[in-house]
This record gives sequence, structure tokens and C-alpha cells, in this order.
Amino acid sequence: MHKTFDVAVDAMIEDLRTLVENESPSRDLDALVASAKAVAAVIESRLGGQAVLVESEAGPHVHWSAGDDPKVLILGHHDTVFPLGTLERRPFMVEDGHATGPGVFDMLGGLVQAVHGLATLDDLSGVEILVTADEEVGSRSSRALIEERALACGAVLVLEGAADGGALKTGRKGCGTFQVSIAGRASHAGLEPAAGVNALIEAAHQVLDIAALGRPEIGTTVTPTVASAGTLDNVVPAEATVIVDVRVESAGEKDRIESAFAALAPHLDEAEIAVQGAIGRPPMPESASAELFAVAQQLLPDLEGKAVGGGSDGNFTAALGVPTLDGLGAVGGGAHADHEYLVIEAMAERANLVAGLVNAIRVSRR
Repeated sequence: MHKTFDVAVDAMIEDLRTLVENESPSRDLDALVASAKAVAAVIESRLGGQAVLVESEAGPHVHWSAGDDPKVLILGHHDTVFPLGTLERRPFMVEDGHATGPGVFDMLGGLVQAVHGLATLDDLSGVEILVTADEEVGSRSSRALIEERALACGAVLVLEGAADGGALKTGRKGCGTFQVSIAGRASHAGLEPAAGVNALIEAAHQVLDIAALGRPEIGTTVTPTVASAGTLDNVVPAEATVIVDVRVESAGEKDRIESAFAALAPHLDEAEIAVQGAIGRPPMPESASAELFAVAQQLLPDLEGKAVGGGSDGNFTAALGVPTLDGLGAVGGGAHADHEYLVIEAMAERANLVAGLVNAIRVSRR
């Protein structure tokens, strides 16, 4: 890196402990209020100014601005996938070079690193931070705010955890969920099986049709993940539901898949089908990251980039044409799992990387 800044790792660990110990499961509004206040307090204590809580139906988002003409948005989220009480069986710990606890990697560690990196800069003009409350559940309440601030700033640094080996995430698939609901007609499975319309059999046909939509050779995966049907073993099922995970790499595939789901038709006479869902996060092509990734490699020449299958709020900003670089958060692994961890040794370097990128972006946009 051309220049490094003095980042106190011990202070980062203490701030990380504070955030982890304010559990923040998505959709738990009371917990998210407490978490947002904790995030705001960390930002204010390290950077000064006022972090504003932006109320929403999903919980408070946290917005901080250094003022002046906005030039770069630091984007993260404070909600996690872990239910209240996870901390009791998996408390925050520092051991063998790792920090562990719910949310350390996804993505509380990245938030802390970024704030401490920014704190080393003499001038924060043009910097904004947005930490949302609903990324893990689709960003429905925060998307408009994310897009507004991204367009205003003109460059976005996303604090999701790094890819394997500390690589930045230079591309992401678009992703979405579809629910196919099937209505049939119940009847006695022994006395009058033919009088019914078996929603489970219709669901089986639909699962095969849906799975055939995948084109893995070009990055499109269509994966039925959850199915339910029936009530009793002697009743022809009147209802069935199939839930499907979809990932695509291009806007063309997004359109094809959404059209295909809209065109699903029943195989059985008198069966009915209703489809809900969409590919809510558009693809983030590697071209959206190319400019900022080149800057990152000037700062850390050995840094690698990787396209990944998961989505983030960076998908939204990249789709607007705003230069977006993702995976700038913690180095570690185990997102959404009990073995989630953060590599402490990498914290200072990642904090410095964010600071260096912010400086470079502001210089380029003078």
C-alpha cells in the first residue's frame, strides 16, 4: 500500500464487541433500534458529527455525513440472521487470532474496520456512511435510500465480508426467490381419489419444469429449495407450495427467468397456479467494479478479485451505473453459520484499504 495509517486493533476489537453484544436479528424492531443506536454511537465516538437514525418499517437505518459535496458512500448493514439468544451459547470471543460471535464476519467487523480507517484521515469531506437494517431480508425498506445516496455520491464501497483468501468481490449474481402456489381439490384418497385434484402431483410437475429453466453453463441456477403439501395421509392434497432460489449473471437471463415463471401453466385439469416473486437484486457485473478494483490493486498489489454467487446491496448501486466495489469488510468466513469468524491480523490492513480508497476516490473527483 502506498500509505498506511495508524489503526488501533485493540480499539477495533472493543467496538466490535459492543456491536456483536447488541444482537440485531432482522425483523426484531426492538433489537434493531438498540443495534442502530450502538452503531451510531461508535460512528460518532470515532468520527464526530451526528449519525442520524432513519426510521423505517424494517427498523432504523443509520446515516452519517461529513458534509460538503458527497463523493463516496460507505455502505453496510447492522442486521444479522441470528435470533435473539444466540449470544448466550456463542458469546463474543477472541482466541487463536480469531474473533467469533454472531455477525462478526457478516458484517459487523467490516463496519468497525471502515470507521476506524476513516478516523485516521485528516479530512472526511465528501464521505457518507449508510448502515441499513434489512439487508438480510431483501432491503425492501432501504433500497430507495441506498439508491438515492449512491447516485448522489457517485462511488460506493460495500463492507460485506471478503471472499476466500481476502479477495474483493468484483461481481455478484442477481438473485431472487419465487413462490409457486398450487390449488387443487381435496377428496378421500381411498374412496374417491379420482374426485380430487392432487396438488402434490401438480407440484411435482412444476418442480421438474422449474428446474429445467437453469442454465449453469452461463451462470443461471434455478433451485427448488422448499416444498409443502397435504394435510393427512388419506386426503388428496388440495394445496401445495414450492419455493425456488434463482441466481443469474446477466440482465437478459433475469428477464428470461421472470418471464418463464410468469408463463408456468398447470399440467392437471382443474389445477390452478399462482406465482409470486422476482429477481429482486439485479446482477452486479464485473465491469461495475473494474475502475475501483484497479485503484485497490494500486494500494495492495497482491489483492485479488472474485465474482460470487451471493447478492448484496452493492447489486442495487452497480445496476444504477455507479462504480461499486464489494467485499471490503472483514477477512474470515462462516457467514450465517455457527463457525463464523473474523481474522484479527487482517483488520488493520482492511481498515487502511478503505481509508486509501476513500482518499483516492476523492482526489479523482476533484
